[in-house]
Amino acid sequence: MDKKTRKLLISVQRNEITEHFIYKRLAEGCKDQKNAEILHTISEQEKQHAAFWQEKTNLKVKPDHWRITYTVFLARLLGLSFVLKQMEKREGTGSKLYNELSSIIPETKIFAEEESIHEQQLLTMLDEERLQYVGSIVLGLNDALVELTGALAGFTLTLGTTRTISLAGLVTGISAALSMAASDYLSTKAEGNKKAKKSAAYTGIAYFFTVIFLILPFLLLSSRFFALSLTLLLAVLIIFFFNYYISVAKELEFKSRFFEMCFISLGVAAFSFFIGYILNSILGVNA
Repeated sequence: MDKKTRKLLISVQRNEITEHFIYKRLAEGCKDQKNAEILHTISEQEKQHAAFWQEKTNLKVKPDHWRITYTVFLARLLGLSFVLKQMEKREGTGSKLYNELSSIIPETKIFAEEESIHEQQLLTMLDEERLQYVGSIVLGLNDALVELTGALAGFTLTLGTTRTISLAGLVTGISAALSMAASDYLSTKAEGNKKAKKSAAYTGIAYFFTVIFLILPFLLLSSRFFALSLTLLLAVLIIFFFNYYISVAKELEFKSRFFEMCFISLGVAAFSFFIGYILNSILGVNA
């Protein structure tokens, strides 16, 4: 075995033993028994693969402890489905790499079939509550982005200081969050949805936290125009990360959804800024 091949096999072995411990830690921390069993099954599969490569390399490889800690933390923050599907797409792992190695070690073709069939079956069984309420989260987040960026753009021209703007924004945002949650509850309940309360909670919480992030620049800065610029930048970042999360967790298209939300949110903000400028010029209401 040449040095290049040996180095590749050691890398594969380290990845397998690392993913074994990742899935094991996730299984141990999973409250849902069904999901815990799925994770444990994948963990054992990765352990078997690592043992196979150890026989080939005659070397006991240590796992990547940083990657284990980081992935487990990310799973707790963003959910199992997001992390597992992101791991599945990692370049150099899974069935793609095994297919490449099968020309060197024929036995790995079996691993390729296991990775492409078995993991897909397991991962599609994952069922997370937060993914069941994506529609509610989108409703709260999108409405907050559209309404509050527009309101803050208008307030920036018609109100004098960032403190006044942030106060007006908070009152507007919190009232709108409660209103949106109530509307979601009534509409979902009218449709006969037994989980109307949870749906309303996800909508209201998504709206509320989006409001806090968007108003933050006005709470911390004295320049209202600089604060507005940062708010618009934060809006774009929120849209980016949310759509990236959804595109991975739900396997949806990213680019068109991202640009659509950006166009709507920033378009409303620009229009509101223009309206504020016109009204300020006519009425001279600049406190």
